[in-house]
Formats: sequence, C-alpha cells, structure tokens
Amino acid sequence: MNFIKEFWEFLKVRKKYWLLPIIIVLVIFGGLIVLTQGSAVAPFIYTIF
Repeated sequence: MNFIKEFWEFLKVRKKYWLLPIIIVLVIFGGLIVLTQGSAVAPFIYTIF
C-alpha cells in the first residue's frame, strides 16, 4: 500500500493525472491474464485480442 500512496502523491505533485487511466488499464489486463491462466476461460480471452 505504501507504493500506491507514494504514486498518488507523485501524481498530485507533478500534476500527471493523465497517467492514471494508463496504469488502471495495465493493472486490469495484468489481473485478467493472471486470473485466466490455465483456466477454461483462456481461449475466449485470447479471441478478444
């Protein structure tokens, strides 16, 4: 949680709020890959891309 707090402070100080959507999308895609690896849902996820 310390990393998230420091990252949020960095965004506030540097006024780089445009980075937030990029980070959120990367985290969602990373979580999707981790959760679907080795499951029956994986072939359906790969057809999206």
